[in-house]
Amino acid sequence: MAYSSCECELSIPQTLDDGRQRVEVFVEGYEDVAFWRGIFDHFDNPYLRFEISVPNREDLPKGKKVLMSMLGRSSERMLLCVDSDFDYLFGDDTPQSKLICDAEYMFHTYTYATENYLCYAPSLHNVCVKATKNDSHIFDFESFMAEYSRTIYPIFAWYAYSARLSTENVFTLNDFKNCVRLGYLDIANNGYDTLAWLARNVGRRLQRLEEEHPDMVQGVEDFKRHLSLKGVTPDSTYLYMHGHTLMDNVVMILLTTVCDRLRQMSVHKINSSKKQGLSLKNEMSNYMNSLRSIRDVLLDNENYTSCPLYKKLKADIQRYLDSTIASLIARKGKSRD
Repeated sequence: MAYSSCECELSIPQTLDDGRQRVEVFVEGYEDVAFWRGIFDHFDNPYLRFEISVPNREDLPKGKKVLMSMLGRSSERMLLCVDSDFDYLFGDDTPQSKLICDAEYMFHTYTYATENYLCYAPSLHNVCVKATKNDSHIFDFESFMAEYSRTIYPIFAWYAYSARLSTENVFTLNDFKNCVRLGYLDIANNGYDTLAWLARNVGRRLQRLEEEHPDMVQGVEDFKRHLSLKGVTPDSTYLYMHGHTLMDNVVMILLTTVCDRLRQMSVHKINSSKKQGLSLKNEMSNYMNSLRSIRDVLLDNENYTSCPLYKKLKADIQRYLDSTIASLIARKGKSRD
């Protein structure tokens, strides 16, 4: 193994200056540290302090692979946090998914990845407000993402089913990305024309799959029923799709188009005011200086706590917390006796 055992154990004092016990939380990569820090901030307590980090490794294998190799040494003092990918959906169907779903000290996102939480549809208007300082409602993200999800659901089922069978060559990740990505957003009619364009692309790819692999058609239909038991509905598909594709090729397209329009509206409002000369220049300068990068705001987004899948993750961590704190209190009681 590329890292030494001391790097995965509590090599510094377990009891901190504030009296709390230190718990190490290992995540897949540096980009995940802030996300899981935000998650564990919701569980602040006087007994445990969580410290989020990435395990040291020299050969730079995939982060999830490293954490899976650490699973046997996980404990109430060493937690592991991973993206679910398809492991939540596959459940007991594959050895890895069963290990992850049954692990006591490994927490998984339930969504495909952390990016899916950041792109939670009800939170996207707030992202626009923070980036543009304009609170006008000119686009219904929730409605669009529900319709987007319904549009890609049939092709998502094919991709997930082929991944479940380990026959990704039937429908590769690149094929899936190219099929579900948005090339543009026509903001009129809440993206109706864009969704119609997407539906045509999905329909053509779906027809090809059914013609080329007729032996898989019934299996895909059966798999859809399995997905429904896991909580996957046609209008929530985006929560379970490839996270980077969702963020980079769908949500950033939406946010960029909507934020551009909101900024234009704000600039027009300032230019249409009665202010002139230096006063107008200062007003415009103040507004432009208040703008933020859309991607930075999205990466800082923590308004996903109403997501049903987050509530599953929260319940898992709460069970761990209740059990660990009860055990800690009991041990302290015995030591006093």
